[in-house]
Amino acid sequence: IDENLCIGCMICVHKCPFGAIDIINLPAELEKDAIHQFGRNGFHLYNLPIPIFGKVVGIVGPNGIGKSTALKVLSGLLKPNLGRWEKNEEASFSELVQFFKGSEAQGFFEKVRDGKIKISYKPQQIDLIPKTAKGKVRSLLEKVDEKNMLSRVATELELAAILDHDIASISGGELQRVAIAATVLKKANLYIFDEPTSFLDIKQRLKVSKFIKSLADEDTAVLLVDHDLIVMDYMADLVHLFYGKEDVYGIVSGPKSVKNGINVYLSGYLREENIRFRSKAVAFLEKPPISKQGKEAIVSWKGLRKKLDGFSLEAAEGAIHRGSVIGVLGENGIGKTSFVKLLANVFSSDKGAIEGKVKVSYKPQYLESNSDELVSVLLKDVMKYEHQIFHPLNLQGLMLKKISELSGGEIQRVAIAACLIREADLYLLDEPSAYLDIEQRLIVSKVIGDVMEHRGKSALIVDHDLLFIDYLSHQLIVFDGTPAVSGFVHGPFSMQEGMTHFLKELGITFRRDEESKRPRVNKEGSVKDREQKAEGKYYYL
Repeated sequence: IDENLCIGCMICVHKCPFGAIDIINLPAELEKDAIHQFGRNGFHLYNLPIPIFGKVVGIVGPNGIGKSTALKVLSGLLKPNLGRWEKNEEASFSELVQFFKGSEAQGFFEKVRDGKIKISYKPQQIDLIPKTAKGKVRSLLEKVDEKNMLSRVATELELAAILDHDIASISGGELQRVAIAATVLKKANLYIFDEPTSFLDIKQRLKVSKFIKSLADEDTAVLLVDHDLIVMDYMADLVHLFYGKEDVYGIVSGPKSVKNGINVYLSGYLREENIRFRSKAVAFLEKPPISKQGKEAIVSWKGLRKKLDGFSLEAAEGAIHRGSVIGVLGENGIGKTSFVKLLANVFSSDKGAIEGKVKVSYKPQYLESNSDELVSVLLKDVMKYEHQIFHPLNLQGLMLKKISELSGGEIQRVAIAACLIREADLYLLDEPSAYLDIEQRLIVSKVIGDVMEHRGKSALIVDHDLLFIDYLSHQLIVFDGTPAVSGFVHGPFSMQEGMTHFLKELGITFRRDEESKRPRVNKEGSVKDREQKAEGKYYYL
C-alpha cells in the first residue's frame, strides 16, 4: 500500500480475507514522529509514561497497544528509533533529551544519561524464567540479592517454604512472586513491574500490592502495568491511559489521579484531548438482591465430601437456580476447581449427593495450546451465535489459525466461545479472565451474562479478579480453609452476604465510586473503612 496514494476509502480493508490491513487516520497532533516504529507499516508508539519519585505510577490499557514496549524503552531493554525505522537507527540520550525538551521526560532521560537512575525490571512473561534459569529458588535469588534482604523479602512474599524447591517445579503464582522478589532485591531507584498480579489469588494480590506500594519513597519510583483495576486502584497514585488501535498504534495520555484515570478509562472519553477511544462507556449497576422465588433449582448438593491426594473438600448444602450467574471466590489450592469438577461429574464424591441431572459445559483453568486443529473446526457452530459470541469476542481474525499459533489471550477467548456454544444447562468457567486485558474482561463478562439471560441457563464463574466477579455475578460461593490441606464451600449467598463473608476474612472494605459505581477498596484505617467495619458493611451494593 502506497501511503502517498491512499485516500482512506477502506475498500482494501474490507476486501482482504485475512483481516491483515488496517488504515488509520492519525490525529493531527500526532504529526510529531513516533517514539518507536516497527517498520513502515508496523506498530507506532507515541509518547511515554514517566515515573515520578515517591509515587506508584500505573499504566492502564488493552493488550497490543504498546504498554510493554514503553516499559522496555524506559528500562533500557529497547532503544527507541524515533521513527527512523529504515536504518533501525537507535536514538542517543542527547536526542531523547532534545525530543522531550520542555517535558518531565526530558528530566528523566537526563538522569538516566547521568547514571542517577538505576532500573530493575520484572518482565511480563514469567513462564520463560524456568527455560533460562536452572537450580534452586534460593540460589537464584542469592545471585541477585544486592541488598542482603533475601530472608525479609522471602517472608513478606511468602516464599520461605519454596526456597529449596527447583525453579522448574514451582507453580505460576510462586514463580510470579519469585520474579517480584528478584526485581526488588536489586539495588535500584526505579522498579518497573509488568503484570505483577497474574497467576496470583486475591489474597496474594493484595499482599503483593501492599509490598509494591511500600517501595515508593522520595528516592524511589515505581512504574507498573496491570489488568486488575481493583488492584491498580489500590496500588497506584497516578495512572497513564494507553489508547489507539491494537497492533497498529498506541498513544499515551498525560498522568491522572488513579480514581479519575480509571473512571476516564471506563467512560472511553478523554476530555482534555477531546478524544473518544471507545464507542460505549462501561457502566456498573447497583445490584438489588436477586429473588430465587419461583426459580427452579437445576442442581443441589448436601453433605458433600471428597478426598484428593491428602486434600479434603467439604460442601454443606446449596443449590444453583435456573438463570443465575454465580461467582466463586477463594485462595489458590482451596478446592475451587475440584468442586467445579464434582458438579461437572469429572469425578464423583466420597460422601453426600448431588441432586439433579444437568448437562454441563466446562472450560478448564489450564488450556491446551499444542493442537494443530484449526479454530474454525473447534468453533464450527459459532456462527449460530454471530452477534452474541462471535463478534463481541472478536474471533474474526482467529478462525483460520491453528490453536498452537494463538497467544494466551486468543486461546482464552476461543475456549470461552467453545464452552458457550455447547448446549448445556450449567456452564462452568474456570478463570475466564486469565490472559485477558481490562477491555476484554468486561466484554467477556457481558457475553456470559447475555448468553445466560437469553437462553435461561446458569453459570458458575471461578475467578480472582474482583471487579470481573462484581460486574458479572448475581450470587457468590465462597471457599475458605487451608490451601493444599482442606477447603470448605459456603453458599450460594447474595452478593452482599457473600462479599461480606469474603472481605471480612481479608480485612478490607469496599465502597462504590460515586461516578462510575465500580467497587473500590477503602484505604486501611480510613474513616470510611472504620465506619463500614463498625457497621459490618464490608461491601456496598
